[in-house]
Amino acid sequence: MSNDYKKPEFKELLKRLQEESWQLELLISGFAIFGLVSAFPSIQLKVLDAQFSSQVYSFVIYSILWASCAILIFNLMLHVLLRGLWIGALGLRYVSGDIDYDSLNYSPKFTKYLKKRVGSFDKYIATLENYCSVIFAISFLLIFYVLAITFTVLVIALIANYLLGSDDLPGWLSKGVGITLMLFIVFGMFFTLIDFITLGFLKKKKWMSRIYFPMYWVFSFITLSFLYRPLVYNFLDNKFGKRLSFALVPFYIIITLTLTLRYKTSNYLDANSTSNEVIANSSNYEDALGEGGFIDDVSIQSKVITDAYVKIFILFSESVENRMYTYNEGLKPQEDDRGLGTNMTFNNTFVNKDSLRREYIKTFNNIYSVKIDTTKYKTDFIIAANKTNKLGFESYVSTNNLSDGKHTLKVSRISIRKQDTVSLRVATIPFWYFKD
Repeated sequence: MSNDYKKPEFKELLKRLQEESWQLELLISGFAIFGLVSAFPSIQLKVLDAQFSSQVYSFVIYSILWASCAILIFNLMLHVLLRGLWIGALGLRYVSGDIDYDSLNYSPKFTKYLKKRVGSFDKYIATLENYCSVIFAISFLLIFYVLAITFTVLVIALIANYLLGSDDLPGWLSKGVGITLMLFIVFGMFFTLIDFITLGFLKKKKWMSRIYFPMYWVFSFITLSFLYRPLVYNFLDNKFGKRLSFALVPFYIIITLTLTLRYKTSNYLDANSTSNEVIANSSNYEDALGEGGFIDDVSIQSKVITDAYVKIFILFSESVENRMYTYNEGLKPQEDDRGLGTNMTFNNTFVNKDSLRREYIKTFNNIYSVKIDTTKYKTDFIIAANKTNKLGFESYVSTNNLSDGKHTLKVSRISIRKQDTVSLRVATIPFWYFKD
């Protein structure tokens, strides 16, 4: 069975499949475009969620997926457009045959020019076929490139978290092995990128290839390139595929930049500006959060309050918990369970969790403070989730002493810098209070 590909029958089967592959290409492209277009808004929400929650690794991964999704949609729609043009050209070829330049009665100058530049209609159909096949293959090769980037980022994150960032491992292991692995991965990633961009330059130089080979071997597993390497080298030994791949790169850059474009209507006014005394951003008001809306650090129930209280919600993030460890070192666990894990446990890990949670909340209330205008209010934050099911800290302050009109809520936190304690502003949210 392993030698079947050498038999003439197998080569004939491949030839037939190549001739009929356009039907499968259109079918797969249609389903892929539908799936990508459906997933695109969800990925965009994940990017925003990771940004507002200060989840750096999630933000990087989802941003890569977001840009890649846009590029894949562009590739596949271009493929469908060109394949549709190819089908139309085939139909026209069946009706009218090749181009008869003599019957057009153009001047000899134009006839000679068109024969040279336009050529035969069959050549045009063949060129369209080549474009369609190469673009379709590139589209799915890009999926593997995205996976390669994602897995490389994950490896760097794992080394940083579980080796360099671990306090439980001995120094020679966490620092010695960790730093060595990190340098190897970072330099390996850099050299692999150089080799990819230069179409294998590092493999051509004898002395350089010996240095590069260990990195190439390791990254073939990290990036799963052993699964799609034949496809890559088939592109590299084909001039047409190579030229088309490079021609598409500027379009990919333009698409990525387009995702960041925003139209500015004013030099001074911006709806996405952070709330302060003169700006009210909807991300700080719970009732203004639409579907898929995200809180910017702190929120209150409404821009106009008629209740006897102001509901204050502070969004939880990993950076909040890291600051808690700095302020109260007794809260820092021996094993950091944050990150990807399983709910299956085989020992009792909840013995002191309740008392530690109480200490956790007590520390949080010592760190964070609330003012309305110039009056400081005593708060008693507890752990809660808001209406969008985001985890955070919730407290209420009375509005009995507030006059009708505009007020400003100010949330601050304590920060320790070089053994000095300073107060930093977390959020400033304007609101209007009117007695009901």
